[in-house]
Amino acid sequence: MPVTVKTVTIWRKEVPNQPGLLAETLGPLVQAGANLGVLMGYRLPGEECKAAIELYPITGAKAAKAAAAAGLVKSHIPALHVMGDDKPGLMHRMAQSLAAAGINISFLMAQVVGRKYTAIWGFESPEAARKAAGLIKKTK
Repeated sequence: MPVTVKTVTIWRKEVPNQPGLLAETLGPLVQAGANLGVLMGYRLPGEECKAAIELYPITGAKAAKAAAAAGLVKSHIPALHVMGDDKPGLMHRMAQSLAAAGINISFLMAQVVGRKYTAIWGFESPEAARKAAGLIKKTK
């Protein structure tokens, strides 16, 4: 499988860090038939009482309306969804390539399932994301 790199929009919501708010946030999306590929939930560093919920994709008017009703908003962090065949050291080589080009990473979420990987990379600007996309595609 060749590497695919796609510009994506992450939807985000900050919530109090307490039980049930993830399920409450996801409820309207399920009812709207949204099929999420990425879901992240985490406590905000240094703020024990706050958490963030981030997800992707939200496609279609019905899912977007449900996301907005759940309090989710489009993140302003430019992001790339990258998928391909897993190889030992691949993320390291990607990170080295971005570092050598002076591109700072705002966040990275990556995982391997079987022989494939998927990653969401966040960047400081759309220009950095565009430049990173080219470099990531070239990484072997």
